[in-house]
Order: sequence, then C-alpha cells, then structure tokens
Amino acid sequence: MNSNIDQNDEIEDNDQNESLYEHHKFVADSGQKPLRVDKFLMNFIENATRNKIQKSAKSGNIYVNGETVKQNFKVKAGDTVQVMFEHPPYEYLLVPEDIPLDIEYEDDTLLVVNKPAGMVVHPGHGNYSGTLINALVHHFDNLPNNSSDRPGLVHRIDKDTSGLLVIAKTEEAMAHLSKQFFDKTSEREYIAIVWGNIEEDEGTIEGNIGRNPKNRLQNLVYEGDLAEEGKPAVTHFKVIERLGYVTLVSCKLETGRTHQIRVHMKYIGHTLFNDERYGGDRILKGTTFTKYKQFVDNCFKILPRQALHAKTLGFTHPKTGKWMSFDTEIPEDIQNCVDKWRSYAKSQPENL
Repeated sequence: MNSNIDQNDEIEDNDQNESLYEHHKFVADSGQKPLRVDKFLMNFIENATRNKIQKSAKSGNIYVNGETVKQNFKVKAGDTVQVMFEHPPYEYLLVPEDIPLDIEYEDDTLLVVNKPAGMVVHPGHGNYSGTLINALVHHFDNLPNNSSDRPGLVHRIDKDTSGLLVIAKTEEAMAHLSKQFFDKTSEREYIAIVWGNIEEDEGTIEGNIGRNPKNRLQNLVYEGDLAEEGKPAVTHFKVIERLGYVTLVSCKLETGRTHQIRVHMKYIGHTLFNDERYGGDRILKGTTFTKYKQFVDNCFKILPRQALHAKTLGFTHPKTGKWMSFDTEIPEDIQNCVDKWRSYAKSQPENL
C-alpha cells in the first residue's frame, strides 16, 4: 500500500469554485479486493468512525480517482482515495498550549524530555491538541522544523509509550541529531512486558517492517519474496526477568521503524502485554481458570496501555561532541504490573 497522508495539497472544485485541502490520500495496493470506501477508510484512518466517514461522503468530501463518490462505492486495486475538506489539516495549525514538560536536561542546543504515556507526540487525525509539540511551541520560540515540518522533533514514540525524547533547539542540532539516528549511532533502550516465556536469554530480531495492507494502523514483518515491501529493522532483546506467563525484557533498537518493538515481538510470538492494536489486550498465555482471568483483567486496569517505556537514550552532543546518556525510572504503572505478576508467579509455581 503506497500512501501520502495528511498533506495540505489544494485542488480546485470546479463545481463550487473553492479550494479544498487534502487531509488523507491512499492508493489501494495491487491485492485490494473490491471494498466499500467507508470500510476501506475505517481501516486506514486512526480514530475514524463509520458515522464520520459517511458524513464526509454525504458532504461530497471523499474522492476516488478525482471524482466524488458515495459511501457504498467499491474501492479497487490501484484506486486513489482522497478525503478533502475546506480547511487545512489541523495538524498544520500548531496552537501553543501551556502543558507542563518533564525536562530531564536542557541547554541552548537541545533538551531531553520524559514523555508520559497518553501524550501524543505531534498533532494528527483525532489528536489536534494536548500533544508534545503543542507544549514545545508554547515553551520554546523558533524551534527548527524537521523534514516533516514538525518543530524540534528528531524522533518520536507512540502515544501510549512513555519515555525519553531528544528535542533540537537549533537548525544545526536538528541536522546533527537526525544524522545520528539515521546512521544508527544513537542508543535507545526500551523496557517491555511481553506475553509468554522467552526461552532465550537474549537474541536479535531481524525482519523488514512495512504497513499492513489490510489495516494501515498496523505494521507487520514482510518475509521472503515480499521482504522488499518493508524496510530493514533490527531489534536486540535481553530477558530481565521471567514472570511465568509474561516476561520483562530490555529491547535495544538498531533501527527506528514505526511500532518496531511491538511488531518484532509479535513476530516472534511474544506480543506486548495490553497492546490493543496488536492483540496483546487479550489473554495470550496462561490458564483457563476464572481467577486467572480476573487477575489478568486487574493487571490491564493497573496498566491500561501497552507495556513499553523508552528507558535510556544516548547520543553525541551536536555542539560539544561529548557523549550524553540519560536514564529514567520504570514508570509506576509498569512497575506495579511487574510486581503483581511477580507475586502471582511465586504463588502459582505448579501452574507455570
């Protein structure tokens, strides 16, 4: 599936003689079977509902191959689907917001922030305020834009992943830090709880990652003849503690693909605990006992997100040339979940 998302290209509506802005654009891949456009878009637009999509169709804002279509239009392989509106995409309207930042380090060149779980890094569909960038443009003036026109952002982590991010305050820092991430000379370690007992003490996962053609909100590993559909990705993992039906692991990224740890761990059969998008919010390992189900449900309540935290971050300072390394405590929600599994494993050794 090839796509250009959230661009603000204008097209002329000849009938109404007014400019529309492209909010989403998808090109159906060669394996796409005929599918209603409302269902097609629900697979690919995060936080979209069928009601919203149907309203867009009724107002004439959904186009296939340049023509307006109704909600029951069947999308076929090779079709270009666009969602258009009269206003620019909200993610380009960066409104400064006075949101507190947990700053681990700051100088005149960069800062390192510890992002809480639940905070979106940059504005996008369904998340137009309350993001890290909304906070950054409030607290700092004249942040440099990255290649996607996002102020200060060198790299990103998912909404429900907590942890460390480095932010560039100058053009020189943006270029220098971005090159480090591209050249794989930066260091990042994540802590995760995954389903199942990982038998190896440590290992490396290699597998090209690309968009899932059936659900654009997910990524997957492409193998064999299809490997070129994805981009190379390498994750190194090490077991920290085995907790019965789950394992606490350290993951170090050699590359930085979207959802990389989430996709790679699922690929080897160890989906992240409570990762709703990839199926980790179901019981994937364990017994059929009702008490066990209640225990897991309680763990989900304690940790209502995927169990993933960007714990450490290392890079060369763009100005001084010195190596800088930062480390954070494991967040309370993840630590409480670990403690709960540890107690369960000790009390149920015969069942594990």
